[in-house]
Amino acid sequence: MGTTSTSRVRWLRYGAVVAFGIGFGYVEAAVVHYLRLALGTQLDYDAPVRRVYLDLGVIRFVDPGHTLLVDPALARAETAREAATLLMLAAVAVLAGRGFWHGVAAFFVAFTVWDLTYYLFLRVLTGWPTSLADTDVFFLIPVPWLGPVATAVVASAVVLAISSWWFLRPVAWTNPSAPPVA
Repeated sequence: MGTTSTSRVRWLRYGAVVAFGIGFGYVEAAVVHYLRLALGTQLDYDAPVRRVYLDLGVIRFVDPGHTLLVDPALARAETAREAATLLMLAAVAVLAGRGFWHGVAAFFVAFTVWDLTYYLFLRVLTGWPTSLADTDVFFLIPVPWLGPVATAVVASAVVLAISSWWFLRPVAWTNPSAPPVA
């Protein structure tokens, strides 16, 4: 395969991974929007916690005093949905990647685009977050992760830049088993 067609394939796959992340970001925002409408309330992200496993200042891993969602069955369904999210992101990474580390880069491109567009679409659909200082639950697996929206946005932007570079670097397309370039 020539350099030009290799470059096209590289950018086509990258575009597909980004498009998946954007579409998935909207779906995720819509799900949260529907949950908030169905529950008739805002979720209590600042609920008391029984235990803080780790507090890094910008993110806390906690054991909440009660489920962050109204119903424990709904909380279990939401946790399973998050596991399914990871499964779908991993499947996209396998399809887009040309080797293990290239697939890892694809996973993080999809994950970070999903995360960034989730907040964008949630803002459009619901008006939330009102600021980057608003507290959010980032993930429920293995325990709830809480912190300001800014933490997720900054972390995702940095990881997106690094994983995009890794995914798009030519050596990964000419020789997928080549060792990392210094």
